[in-house]
Amino acid sequence: MIRTIIWFIYFWLYLIYLIPHMMMVRYYDRKGDIVKRDALVNQRVRLWARALVKLAGGKISVIGEENIPKDRSVVFISNHQGNFDIPILLGYINKPKAFIAKIETKKLPLISSWMREMKCVFMDRKDIRQSVQAINDGAEILREGYSLVIFPEGTRSKGENIGEFKHGSFKLATKAGVPIIPVTIKGSYKMMEQTKFIIRPGKVEIIISKPIETDNLTRDEIKELPDRVKGVIIKEL
Repeated sequence: MIRTIIWFIYFWLYLIYLIPHMMMVRYYDRKGDIVKRDALVNQRVRLWARALVKLAGGKISVIGEENIPKDRSVVFISNHQGNFDIPILLGYINKPKAFIAKIETKKLPLISSWMREMKCVFMDRKDIRQSVQAINDGAEILREGYSLVIFPEGTRSKGENIGEFKHGSFKLATKAGVPIIPVTIKGSYKMMEQTKFIIRPGKVEIIISKPIETDNLTRDEIKELPDRVKGVIIKEL
């Protein structure tokens, strides 16, 4: 319980500490210095994420990082076991990335500001028109050279089971013609989901599989893409 209280206090205090860094990010933005802006955003977010995982007692091992293209944007498609998946992927996969996030996160103070600068896309799954627009916005961000993460289950599994992969998630990659990188998360649910909001130390394994190209796919191949990616992740689990 003490670890949990300390963790949540640290979570918000660190965000307050980052306020001057956000001001610098916006300064670079106004100047049009995108390279410096992106470098600062990625550095601060990655350090914050790793600090949160370490404070929680997480021990993370990453397998297959050589499968990530260094000079191309990609869509990371991952299973979603628990709340720690986001800081784990931010902190321990060494490629700048943003997330397709629930529209509700847009209301979170301080956090939403960093999400916008990271190029996160906010999606309202209850609004079909807005969801379509979010996919189009995400595809444009990918074309600009940024990478994105999406959890196609749409919610946390809170265990080792995997839910249905929603087909709309894959339009991000096919519209932009970028590779899909299947990511398997093993064990993150043990850090919080098993104990409600009580944080526990845990060992988590991240397996990064080989990229799946999405350009020049036939209609049938696009239709089979969700099952193909899900199969890769299930095999690693």
